[in-house]
Amino acid sequence: MSAVIVRYKVKPDRVAENERLVRAVYEELAQMRPDGFRYATFRAEDGRSFVHFAIVADGKETPLPSLDSFQRFQREIAQRCEEQPVVSKLSEVGSYRLLEAVSAPA
Repeated sequence: MSAVIVRYKVKPDRVAENERLVRAVYEELAQMRPDGFRYATFRAEDGRSFVHFAIVADGKETPLPSLDSFQRFQREIAQRCEEQPVVSKLSEVGSYRLLEAVSAPA
C-alpha cells in the first residue's frame, strides 16, 4: 500500500472553483470505480485550505492522472493557490477504521 497527503491553500476568490473541480474528480471516480484506490478531500476550518488523501493498494496504480477531470483540476492549480500544493508520502503507524463508512448509532 502507498499513501500520500497533499495540502494547499487557495485564494479567497477561487474556493468555489476549486471545490467544483474537486467534485468533478469524484464524479468521474464514481463512474470509473477503480479497484484498489481510496481517495478523500477535506476543506479545513479556514475555508481555503484543502487536504487530499490517496491510498493505493500494492500492485495498483493511481487512476488520477488518466482522468479528464483531474487534468482540468491540475491545469491552473498554481494560479488558484495562495500556498502551493505540498505532497508528502505517508507511512502508516496505526489506523482505527479510517477507511470504513461511519454511521451514527441508532
